[in-house]
Parts: sequence; C-alpha cells; structure tokens
Amino acid sequence: MFIKILITALVLFVVVNMVLALRVMLKGGEKPMTHYLARRLMISALVLFVVLLAMSLGYIQPNPRPY
Repeated sequence: MFIKILITALVLFVVVNMVLALRVMLKGGEKPMTHYLARRLMISALVLFVVLLAMSLGYIQPNPRPY
C-alpha cells in the first residue's frame, strides 16, 4: 500500500509542477519555466523507476488481462 501512495504522491507532484510551469509561461515569474519542467521530467523518471522496481520485487502486480 505504501508504494501506491508514494506513486500517487509523485504523480501529483508532477501535476503541480506542470501547473507552476503554466503559470510562469502565462504571467512570468522569478524562476524560469524550464526549472519546473526539468523537475517534472526528473520526477516522471523517478515514478517510472519506482514502478519498475516495485514490479520486479513483487510489491505490485501488473494487470494480466487489460481488456
């Protein structure tokens, strides 16, 4: 259950960074937009790594029949 909460929190953090980048793009800000987009990219790679690691360790199971 902890892995699912961690993945959900990281995905929400990605969405927050996307919204912050959109705000900077529309209004301007102190930090450049690439700061938030780079953070989003790093967290997305971390989410992918956590999912693959959790699948390989058996903490989460992939859906065997997706249809």
